This record gives sequence, structure tokens and C-alpha cells, in this order.
Amino acid sequence: MAATERDGLARSAAADREIVISRVIDAPRELVFEAFTEVRHLSRWWGPDGFTTTTRAFEFRVGGVWDFVMHGPDGTDYQEWISFTEIARPERIVLVHRESSDDPNAFRSVVTFAPDGAATRIEMRTVFPTKELRDEAVEKYHAIEGGRQTLDHLAAYVATSFAKGVED
Repeated sequence: MAATERDGLARSAAADREIVISRVIDAPRELVFEAFTEVRHLSRWWGPDGFTTTTRAFEFRVGGVWDFVMHGPDGTDYQEWISFTEIARPERIVLVHRESSDDPNAFRSVVTFAPDGAATRIEMRTVFPTKELRDEAVEKYHAIEGGRQTLDHLAAYVATSFAKGVED
């Protein structure tokens, strides 16, 4: 069986456990990738509307982690732990997302950055261990809308910060 056929079968088998969010960002892929992978940028845009992010540790490399807290607009803190399992600059990042390093309900995301003319198409494809965990993320945590808002924040950040040459 060809690799593309296997990939297609794996995707269809995971369809009820998956969330896919994409957006075109009006900036070159290298800038979008940088904004997504450097801690000095992440805290300025990461998260849905009304959320802020505090990073406790960040090491962008295979085997590295991003340990952070997302602060909700209602004052709730959400502990987050992302480990990077694959990095192909500036095309692709594979990560495992948890609430803590030993969370049994971890989910896997593949983030791709593809040229789209002078812009970049970013896609976040997330697969949960079960349909129930996926449904909980959508219904309780509004994962689809939150993901769209997060990518909107990335687009706005790249448009304003990089356009002005702000790279501090």
C-alpha cells in the first residue's frame, strides 16, 4: 500500500476524533513560522479572545517543551504542556498537547505552513485519543472557535509587528 493511501486511510479512521483549523495569513511563511515558534512572539498573540499566556519554560527543539499557563478572561488558569516531536523548518511542527507532563488524555497536533502566493496557509490538524475527548474539547472548551480566534490573533500580530519591524 502506498504511503499516501495509508495516510488517507489513517485520516478517515480518525475523522471523528479530529479538529482541523486553517487560515491564510498575509505574510511569508518564514515570518509566520518565526512568530509561531519563538517565545518572544508567542505570548503576544497565543490564545482565544480575552486570554493571556504566561510561559514557564520554552525550548523549541525535538524533545523540547513549552510549559505555560493560559489565563482566561474569567480568571481561570489553564495549565498547558506541549512537547515537540517533529520540526521541519519552516514547513511543519508535530506536537503533543497535555495539561501536564503525565496527562493520559494528551492529543497530537500537526501544524503545517504552506506558501500561498506571497501569503502562508497555516493548518492545525489535531487528533484526540477518543471521539469523546474531541467532543468535550469542542463543546466545553470551544476548541474550534478558540482555534480560529488564535489564528486570527497570529495574523494580526504578524501584520502589525513585522510590518513595523518590531522583532524585539
